[in-house]
Amino acid sequence: MGYSAGDVSIAFLSTYPPTSCGLATFTAALRGAIADGRGSDDGLGVVRLVDKLIADAGPEVVYEHRNADPSSLKRAVEALNQFDVAVVQHEFGIYGGPDGEEVLDLLSDLDIPAIVTLHTVLTRPSSSQRSILEKVSALAERTVVMSDTACRRLVSGYDVDSASVRVIPHGAATRLRGPSLANGARPVVLTWGLIGPGKGLEMAIDAFADLKDIHPLPRYVILGKIHPKVQASQGNAYLNGLISRANDLGLGDIVEFDRRYLDLDRLALAVRQADVVVLPYESTEQVVSGVLTEALAASKPVIATAFPHAVELLSTGAGIVVPHRDPQALAAALRQVLTQPASAAEMAAEARKIAATLYWPAIAERYDHMAAKLLARYKMTQPHSEFQMQQKDYVAAAG
Repeated sequence: MGYSAGDVSIAFLSTYPPTSCGLATFTAALRGAIADGRGSDDGLGVVRLVDKLIADAGPEVVYEHRNADPSSLKRAVEALNQFDVAVVQHEFGIYGGPDGEEVLDLLSDLDIPAIVTLHTVLTRPSSSQRSILEKVSALAERTVVMSDTACRRLVSGYDVDSASVRVIPHGAATRLRGPSLANGARPVVLTWGLIGPGKGLEMAIDAFADLKDIHPLPRYVILGKIHPKVQASQGNAYLNGLISRANDLGLGDIVEFDRRYLDLDRLALAVRQADVVVLPYESTEQVVSGVLTEALAASKPVIATAFPHAVELLSTGAGIVVPHRDPQALAAALRQVLTQPASAAEMAAEARKIAATLYWPAIAERYDHMAAKLLARYKMTQPHSEFQMQQKDYVAAAG
């Protein structure tokens, strides 16, 4: 029996708005793009992961699973099993238990096939992290990664079935598409996202200390609110430290902090109004960056540290990759883009070529068709009970 994409009901398991995090934004965008492609929201529900219950979920949220609550977990599985296919987002920090091991309980009790998207694939995982990721992949009908680097890392470094792994890029909103809207008197350099340690903002601020001679003077806009976990543990201390750092370097007229968490329309406008995007991330492990994808979707030159996703996507000339912890190299790259219009234009043109493959409608169609193919195969090959017994036996043996 064949299924078309629109025939398949899909449950999305993830954090979800109003939670402010990258996985929540990703899931909302993916679900919305599938709905747009189908012309209907019908059959597209969300089981939302939360640490504590809140009352402001949208109508598409069919259940809120409170992490580390056994009774909630049982009801979450029941909610997921009302659908044909589950699309599950995986990050170690969003599920209950050590290293988010509760994801295994959720997946092993499903009576439906699961597509699991991995947002992190570590080169040096702990034994627990390695075990969990291998079991997640064993329990999933398809394991999706969002870059070729992540695929190579997963297949070569973990005991997974390479035949079940697929590469589907991170998506970007079509509202980012179009001509540049950068037309200010001063060029705008933009970094955006939740603010917290590890984003490399200290290095970026230090780099601008070497650019005070550029005319017109650039504006470096750091757009985003403090990460909720940083806010909970430190209050405004981290942000205040960044502000003090900029002031101590005499950058009060260059570095700006815009503390809003913008909705998609306003964020897209802000990105299109920028001249260049800077991603100074400290991580050497990051195999996917939604911000990088969105910057390229807006056809912006990108300057990034050498995290894996940036090395992969910028290799054809859409930007410049600089070493980690090297503000002088970052300053030199910024100077090139800000003072050499021809170089910046070449990068923007290459970004525009890459962007054509990244917009959400195309990405959503791939997920939707994958779900339809998996359901057809699942219905034809095995009864639910037999399938679940085999998967559970595999995980038990691996454990």
